[in-house]
Amino acid sequence: MAEKKLTFVERLSYGFGDLGTSLAYNMASAFLLFYYTDVVKLPAAAVGTVFLVARLLDAVIDMVVGVAVDKTRTRFGRTRPYFLFTAVPYAVVTVLLFNVPAWGQTAQLIYAFLTFKALGILMSLQAIPYTALMPMMTEDTGDRLKLSGMRSVGTSVSVVLGTAATMPLVGLFGGGDQQRGFLSVAALFAVIGLICTFALFRNCRERYEDEGSPKFAIWPAVKDMLRNRAWLVCFGFCLTYFMRFGVMMSSTPYFAIEVLHRPWMIAVMLPAVSGMLLLSSFVAPPLYARFGIRRGCIGVLTLATALFAILPFTENSVPAFLAVYLAACLSTSVTIVAAFTMIAETVDYHDWRFGVRHEGLLSSGVSLATKVGMAVGTAGFAYALGQAGYSAGAVTDAARDTIRWSYYGSAVVLLSLQVLVVIFWPMDRMHDRIREDIAQRLAPAG
Repeated sequence: MAEKKLTFVERLSYGFGDLGTSLAYNMASAFLLFYYTDVVKLPAAAVGTVFLVARLLDAVIDMVVGVAVDKTRTRFGRTRPYFLFTAVPYAVVTVLLFNVPAWGQTAQLIYAFLTFKALGILMSLQAIPYTALMPMMTEDTGDRLKLSGMRSVGTSVSVVLGTAATMPLVGLFGGGDQQRGFLSVAALFAVIGLICTFALFRNCRERYEDEGSPKFAIWPAVKDMLRNRAWLVCFGFCLTYFMRFGVMMSSTPYFAIEVLHRPWMIAVMLPAVSGMLLLSSFVAPPLYARFGIRRGCIGVLTLATALFAILPFTENSVPAFLAVYLAACLSTSVTIVAAFTMIAETVDYHDWRFGVRHEGLLSSGVSLATKVGMAVGTAGFAYALGQAGYSAGAVTDAARDTIRWSYYGSAVVLLSLQVLVVIFWPMDRMHDRIREDIAQRLAPAG
């Protein structure tokens, strides 16, 4: 029997579930370092340590959440209870994150660490079940590409709101008081995220489940995950992508102000980092359907690397800079559509190899890659600022050079590494064979 296709409401609700999870996180990724250093006046190197330590602790938390999803059995399903019960706490912590009290510096750093860590924990409790939900909704690769495209739309909207809209809204709500402005914007985004997460819970259903027992040994399951070639490639692909994303999101405000001397370009450049996902959600599915994920990604990543290498030579011309920059961002955005699909297909590969699906555990590993990548990218840039002696209001030429070459150099190096990683993707042209083998295994004897 043919698989029942997903409805438009399901696809839309799934896509905008990413908006519910990512909006606060994108605002934090783009402006939290700036908020801490330029509004709260915390030292850049200390803030870098806050980011790095908080995210490295996710190595344990994400795995715990992933295993919990695989062991969950409720009347709501395996993933949906997490959306229902974390939506309100996530909104509250979003507001607290941008409301650092006027305490001493040590107390403020502790507060920053605790609220940032709480945001990470709650995001794990939403993002891992969210990612695990896709292979439970459909086994059809075409539908998965459509879900990935719709998720890209949700991601794009979250980036545009969390980046381009943030500073104008800070000015509008704050009336010159950036502390009040950031707090007001955080509250607004918290409400939007809350609505989207509740819509995800209400409209998306799990149609396919892991038939394995929820009572499984954790360490052997982790060892099997580390033997899953598709998962290892997906992990490396997401890790390098989000390391670059972390550097670019955190460095762009400094880059536009101190290197380009055009603060207005923050509102153009930040959304374009992944805001081009809105366009790529239409470009990517036919591209990967024709060329496959491996060849398609190699092509667009090679193009993006060349464009970022050219970009420093266009600084003196705003039209030329933006043309090259937008083309580079479109190329990189196309690859995140592939990443969303790759995550789902690691589940099929795992089922084929090991006889169990373990969507939660596999999704937690990829979630860890995104968080560690963001942490390393953001903290690395913060440490570079600290090493260069960055001080708000008294920026030296050495600090400007550090900002410039961190921005360009990280993109070229990490995009090149992404190409090397995706070469080893094993799933192209294997889908029919895998499904036939699984069906034969599940067929009753005789």
